[in-house]
Amino acid sequence: MGKPPAPVLQKPRVPAPSTAVRRFAHRVDAATPPGRDRAVDALRAFAVLGVVLGHWLVTALVADGGSLHTSSPLQHLPQLAPVSWVFQTLAVFFMVGGHVAARGHATAKAGGVPYHRWLRSRLARLGRPVAALLVLWTVVATALLLSGTDVATVHTLAKLALSPLWFLVVFAALTAATPLVARLNPVWPLAVVLHVDLLRFGFGAPAAVGWVNLAAGWLVPYTLGAAWARGELDRPRAGWVLLLGGAVATAGLVGCAGYPASMVGVPGAAVSNLDPPTLAAVTFGLAQCGLALLLRERLRRAMRRPLAWAAVAFVNLSAMTIFLWHQTALMATTATGLLLGRLPGLHTPPDHIAWVAERLLWLPVFALALAVCRAAFHTCERPGPPPRVTRVARTRRSSGRATPRGARRV
Repeated sequence: MGKPPAPVLQKPRVPAPSTAVRRFAHRVDAATPPGRDRAVDALRAFAVLGVVLGHWLVTALVADGGSLHTSSPLQHLPQLAPVSWVFQTLAVFFMVGGHVAARGHATAKAGGVPYHRWLRSRLARLGRPVAALLVLWTVVATALLLSGTDVATVHTLAKLALSPLWFLVVFAALTAATPLVARLNPVWPLAVVLHVDLLRFGFGAPAAVGWVNLAAGWLVPYTLGAAWARGELDRPRAGWVLLLGGAVATAGLVGCAGYPASMVGVPGAAVSNLDPPTLAAVTFGLAQCGLALLLRERLRRAMRRPLAWAAVAFVNLSAMTIFLWHQTALMATTATGLLLGRLPGLHTPPDHIAWVAERLLWLPVFALALAVCRAAFHTCERPGPPPRVTRVARTRRSSGRATPRGARRV
């Protein structure tokens, strides 16, 4: 008799990448609380990614001899101003921030959590990522200066890297003021913006007066978010009023009152709609917020798909890291590219339409550099322990009252 055939050893099956991704997405979907409004997370993710892509498309670091200076295609190609209408999404971010903060404070208050503990928990997620950025760029700027790098180049790089911090300062201030502004009608800060612009552009007041709008301008969408949290913007009519009213007002201000068409700053321009915010930027933000409100139901349906929801959840878990480090990713790519020479779309002046196509080809490289930054610094964004429920809340719970939703059981 012949020898029995040797047993065939089967290699363990390794799931295909697409299968592994789908399994991960389903786990994320299953772990999400049923009552979570996924449209809020989707709007936040789109707002963050809009800012990132906008900066990557309109920020150019031009190599001129041994130095770098900033430029923008909007400076040379004003017909590209509509690009800024798509990617200037800060108003949506502030609206979502006001919505989340107002709901979170109301829940904490109902659970007996003191204001200072709630605020410390909210601001901790901002402070740790900012500290990491400041430490790294202090080291980088010092090393560049000691190595003999041109001071103007170091100033350009540091200014770009730290530019996202202005937004966080305003956002932190509005978060701290949530108990005071949660019930403020958005018409009031809008009226402040209107009067400030009348003083600046109508009566020749000093330009410094405009910085009042740095708070008042972003307070408008923030208070809209608080009104959303109170249920005052649930009807589609509210979204349509904001969208159409804001669009008509913006068109009138740009077409008849001389406001810039670009909704982001343009180097060399006499007036910027964003630095500080003008009435046109605020009315444009109202239109964006109205559109966001109208899209809520569609977003909720779209976020029922596990893959789409997993992508949005990933962006939200790293939102601060992505926002803070996207300019660093752009500059790291630009500096590394200089080793290969003066590359089109990366170091060349953005003064021709072909530059836009060249820049689009660099976006995946920027994204890869940002992924490296995210891998290195996303741990700074991990939330700390939630605020503990006070003795008053525990007494209420022991007396038979229901635990407020969102309160931590102790």
